[in-house]
Amino acid sequence: MDTSLRRTWAEIDLDALAHNYHQARKAIGPNVKYMGIVKADAYGHGAIQVSEELVRLGADYLAVSSLDEAQELRTHGVKVPVLILGYTPPEMTSQLIQYDITQAVSSESTAEKYSAAAVAVGGVLKIHIKVDTGMSRLGFLVRGDHFSESVESIFHTCELPGLEAEGIFTHFAVSDEDDADSEVYTREQFDVFTKTIDTLKARGKTFAIRHCANSGALARYPEMYLDMVRPGIALYGAGADVERLDLKPVMTFKTSISTVRELDEGTDISYGRTFRTPQKTRVGVLPVGYADGLMRGLSNKLKFQTPWGAAPLLGRICMDMCIVDLSQFPQMQEGNEIEIFGQKQHVNVVAEILNTIPYELLCAVSKRVPRLYMKNNEVIGRVLRILT
Repeated sequence: MDTSLRRTWAEIDLDALAHNYHQARKAIGPNVKYMGIVKADAYGHGAIQVSEELVRLGADYLAVSSLDEAQELRTHGVKVPVLILGYTPPEMTSQLIQYDITQAVSSESTAEKYSAAAVAVGGVLKIHIKVDTGMSRLGFLVRGDHFSESVESIFHTCELPGLEAEGIFTHFAVSDEDDADSEVYTREQFDVFTKTIDTLKARGKTFAIRHCANSGALARYPEMYLDMVRPGIALYGAGADVERLDLKPVMTFKTSISTVRELDEGTDISYGRTFRTPQKTRVGVLPVGYADGLMRGLSNKLKFQTPWGAAPLLGRICMDMCIVDLSQFPQMQEGNEIEIFGQKQHVNVVAEILNTIPYELLCAVSKRVPRLYMKNNEVIGRVLRILT
């Protein structure tokens, strides 16, 4: 594995992760639980390593998207509660119970299947009720005319045998937006959520954990923290609230120069001949391409970061490599490091070039890119997922 580390790699700064965790802890105080979102391999950072660090820091809960992701944590010794935010087929209920996994439940019909399966194996499945207050994806639909019927359905779900309804939650659609309309919509979602909780409480049903505050709400709506917050992108030092929460980027995506060449004036570069050198041009070939997570849409747009300044990407990004203009940096040689995004160029900036969100870029860094785990600027671990 060591032979691949100087090709293209991602440095994961666990000190930055700890900083971002503590920033959230300072905001929420000692009486609110912290759920770390580690789905999608912890947004590309490595679910096992990030989860282990979060447990060490004091996280109360973790959240993933699927049973496979939850089992991965359990088989690597992660013992804190884990919530599956997405769907798990009811026939997998015995595994949910076996691995002590909490399952989100979005409908009474699915809950009935979980209940029957849990009773059949003589176990109890811990669940969190998902309430749809305006995201319009999953959950008991409680907006408008659906309210009374859905509250009744939630109540019946909580009474089913074999199920322990520990929590109830919803997901905000625009809590990270600062315009007035988004604030109104977020507050409407919260009002519907709390109305649902209060109505169920009046019928004698309460929940140990009520949660709705994602990264956007963490930064803007402290009254919505309730019993637990769920930072996702904020944990990784990206997204809309980097400055507001004083966050640090956790991932730095790097590559190195494999070859240096001098091209004549009028030389076409890469597929499609989308760039032609206007004069004699010193270029470097970088061993990174869209198969590593360097999006092809960045062709002719991105500027790589060198120790001496920004260097333009020339031509189209290939599957495994691309070309950088080194004309202004004669000191750059084969083997020198180049940053794609991270400490010098924030992933938010690169996402803006593509008119997308940083989540997509972080998750896109592929499994063939080694992750180097850093503390105090030293490598403490290396993982290459292509070997696992």
